[in-house]
Amino acid sequence: MNLIKKTTIAVSLILSLGLFSSTASALCLGMACMYNRMTPIEGIDATTNQIKITMKIIQARHDGNNLENDELIVSNIKEALKLSKEINANDKLDRNRNRANDSLKRARTAVQEGNLTLATELLNEAEKRFSDLKSMIDLTQADRVSQQTNLLNRILDTPDSAAGARK
Repeated sequence: MNLIKKTTIAVSLILSLGLFSSTASALCLGMACMYNRMTPIEGIDATTNQIKITMKIIQARHDGNNLENDELIVSNIKEALKLSKEINANDKLDRNRNRANDSLKRARTAVQEGNLTLATELLNEAEKRFSDLKSMIDLTQADRVSQQTNLLNRILDTPDSAAGARK
Protein backbone atom coordinates (compact mmCIF):
# COMPACT_ATOMS: atom_id res chain seq x y z
CA MET A 1 0.00 0.00 0.00
CA ASN A 2 2.85 2.32 0.89
CA LEU A 3 4.54 1.53 -2.44
CA ILE A 4 1.37 2.37 -4.37
CA LYS A 5 1.08 5.75 -2.59
CA LYS A 6 4.72 6.62 -3.35
CA THR A 7 4.33 5.58 -6.97
CA THR A 8 1.14 7.61 -7.37
CA ILE A 9 2.78 10.68 -5.86
CA ALA A 10 5.86 10.29 -8.07
CA VAL A 11 3.79 9.89 -11.25
CA SER A 12 1.56 12.86 -10.40
CA LEU A 13 4.66 14.96 -9.65
CA ILE A 14 6.23 14.04 -12.98
CA LEU A 15 3.01 14.80 -14.84
CA SER A 16 2.57 18.12 -13.09
CA LEU A 17 6.09 19.15 -14.01
CA GLY A 18 5.34 18.33 -17.62
CA LEU A 19 8.22 15.99 -18.23
CA PHE A 20 6.07 13.56 -20.17
CA SER A 21 4.46 16.25 -22.28
CA SER A 22 7.76 17.81 -23.32
CA THR A 23 9.19 14.43 -24.29
CA ALA A 24 6.08 13.52 -26.23
CA SER A 25 6.22 16.77 -28.17
CA ALA A 26 9.88 16.18 -29.00
CA LEU A 27 9.14 12.70 -30.31
CA CYS A 28 7.21 12.30 -33.50
CA LEU A 29 4.69 9.56 -33.04
CA GLY A 30 2.84 8.06 -35.98
CA MET A 31 2.75 8.89 -39.67
CA ALA A 32 1.57 12.47 -39.14
CA CYS A 33 5.10 13.66 -38.45
CA MET A 34 6.57 11.97 -41.50
CA TYR A 35 4.25 13.63 -43.96
CA ASN A 36 1.88 16.58 -44.08
CA ARG A 37 4.67 19.14 -44.13
CA MET A 38 2.90 20.90 -46.98
CA THR A 39 -0.58 21.36 -48.35
CA PRO A 40 -1.83 19.05 -51.10
CA ILE A 41 -1.45 21.80 -53.72
CA GLU A 42 2.15 22.40 -52.63
CA GLY A 43 2.75 18.64 -52.75
CA ILE A 44 1.39 18.45 -56.29
CA ASP A 45 3.55 21.39 -57.37
CA ALA A 46 6.67 19.94 -55.73
CA THR A 47 6.07 16.54 -57.34
CA THR A 48 5.51 17.96 -60.82
CA ASN A 49 8.61 20.15 -60.46
CA GLN A 50 10.66 17.09 -59.52
CA ILE A 51 9.30 15.26 -62.57
CA LYS A 52 10.24 18.24 -64.79
CA ILE A 53 13.78 18.21 -63.37
CA THR A 54 14.03 14.49 -64.11
CA MET A 55 12.81 15.01 -67.67
CA LYS A 56 15.41 17.77 -68.16
CA ILE A 57 18.14 15.38 -67.03
CA ILE A 58 16.91 12.74 -69.47
CA GLN A 59 16.71 15.32 -72.27
CA ALA A 60 20.25 16.50 -71.54
CA ARG A 61 21.39 12.92 -71.72
CA HIS A 62 19.65 12.43 -75.08
CA ASP A 63 21.29 15.60 -76.43
CA GLY A 64 24.70 14.36 -75.34
CA ASN A 65 25.41 17.51 -73.33
CA ASN A 66 25.37 15.71 -70.03
CA LEU A 67 26.37 12.13 -69.45
CA GLU A 68 24.49 11.55 -66.23
CA ASN A 69 24.21 8.02 -65.05
CA ASP A 70 20.94 6.22 -64.57
CA GLU A 71 21.27 6.33 -60.79
CA LEU A 72 20.73 10.10 -60.76
CA ILE A 73 17.56 9.73 -62.83
CA VAL A 74 16.30 6.91 -60.62
CA SER A 75 17.03 8.91 -57.45
CA ASN A 76 15.07 11.87 -58.85
CA ILE A 77 12.11 9.60 -59.60
CA LYS A 78 12.33 8.22 -56.06
CA GLU A 79 12.35 11.77 -54.72
CA ALA A 80 9.20 12.51 -56.75
CA LEU A 81 7.57 9.42 -55.22
CA LYS A 82 8.49 10.66 -51.75
CA LEU A 83 7.09 14.10 -52.46
CA SER A 84 3.86 12.60 -53.73
CA LYS A 85 3.18 11.20 -50.27
CA GLU A 86 2.42 14.76 -49.18
CA ILE A 87 -0.64 14.80 -51.44
CA ASN A 88 -3.46 13.72 -49.15
CA ALA A 89 -6.88 15.33 -49.15
CA ASN A 90 -9.53 12.66 -49.74
CA ASP A 91 -9.98 9.09 -50.94
CA LYS A 92 -10.64 9.99 -54.56
CA LEU A 93 -7.48 12.06 -54.69
CA ASP A 94 -5.50 9.28 -53.03
CA ARG A 95 -6.65 6.67 -55.57
CA ASN A 96 -5.66 8.92 -58.47
CA ARG A 97 -2.35 9.76 -56.78
CA ASN A 98 -1.62 6.04 -56.61
CA ARG A 99 -2.33 5.74 -60.35
CA ALA A 100 0.08 8.58 -61.04
CA ASN A 101 2.64 6.89 -58.79
CA ASP A 102 2.29 3.75 -60.89
CA SER A 103 3.46 5.76 -63.91
CA LEU A 104 6.46 6.97 -61.92
CA LYS A 105 7.30 3.44 -60.81
CA ARG A 106 7.07 2.14 -64.39
CA ALA A 107 9.31 5.03 -65.51
CA ARG A 108 11.85 4.07 -62.85
CA THR A 109 11.80 0.48 -64.11
CA ALA A 110 12.23 1.68 -67.70
CA VAL A 111 15.27 3.74 -66.71
CA GLN A 112 16.77 0.76 -64.91
CA GLU A 113 16.26 -1.30 -68.07
CA GLY A 114 17.87 1.44 -70.18
CA ASN A 115 14.74 2.47 -72.10
CA LEU A 116 14.82 6.26 -71.74
CA THR A 117 12.21 6.96 -74.43
CA LEU A 118 9.61 4.88 -72.59
CA ALA A 119 10.67 6.53 -69.33
CA THR A 120 10.12 9.97 -70.88
CA GLU A 121 6.63 8.99 -72.07
CA LEU A 122 5.76 7.63 -68.63
CA LEU A 123 7.10 10.74 -66.91
CA ASN A 124 4.95 12.91 -69.20
CA GLU A 125 1.95 10.78 -68.32
CA ALA A 126 2.75 11.05 -64.60
CA GLU A 127 3.14 14.82 -64.84
CA LYS A 128 -0.25 15.11 -66.53
CA ARG A 129 -1.88 12.86 -63.93
CA PHE A 130 -0.39 14.83 -61.04
CA SER A 131 -1.46 18.15 -62.53
CA ASP A 132 -4.99 16.75 -62.96
CA LEU A 133 -5.10 16.10 -59.21
CA LYS A 134 -5.56 19.81 -58.51
CA SER A 135 -9.11 19.68 -59.83
CA MET A 136 -9.98 16.89 -57.37
CA ILE A 137 -8.97 18.64 -54.16
CA ASP A 138 -11.86 20.88 -53.27
CA LEU A 139 -15.46 19.91 -53.27
CA THR A 140 -17.42 22.81 -54.62
CA GLN A 141 -20.61 23.98 -52.99
CA ALA A 142 -22.64 22.53 -55.86
CA ASP A 143 -21.06 19.12 -55.23
CA ARG A 144 -21.90 19.35 -51.57
CA VAL A 145 -25.52 20.20 -52.35
CA SER A 146 -25.79 17.33 -54.79
CA GLN A 147 -24.51 14.93 -52.15
CA GLN A 148 -27.19 15.85 -49.66
CA THR A 149 -29.94 13.34 -49.31
CA ASN A 150 -33.62 13.82 -48.92
CA LEU A 151 -33.39 12.02 -45.57
CA LEU A 152 -30.90 14.59 -44.30
CA ASN A 153 -33.16 17.38 -45.44
CA ARG A 154 -36.13 15.78 -43.68
CA ILE A 155 -34.11 15.41 -40.47
CA LEU A 156 -32.97 19.02 -40.59
CA ASP A 157 -36.41 20.14 -41.83
CA THR A 158 -34.85 22.06 -44.69
CA PRO A 159 -36.67 21.64 -47.98
CA ASP A 160 -34.19 21.73 -50.83
CA SER A 161 -35.25 20.94 -54.38
CA ALA A 162 -31.64 20.58 -55.58
CA ALA A 163 -30.69 17.99 -52.98
CA GLY A 164 -29.85 14.65 -54.48
CA ALA A 165 -29.92 16.01 -58.02
CA ARG A 166 -26.94 15.34 -60.25
CA LYS A 167 -25.95 17.74 -62.97
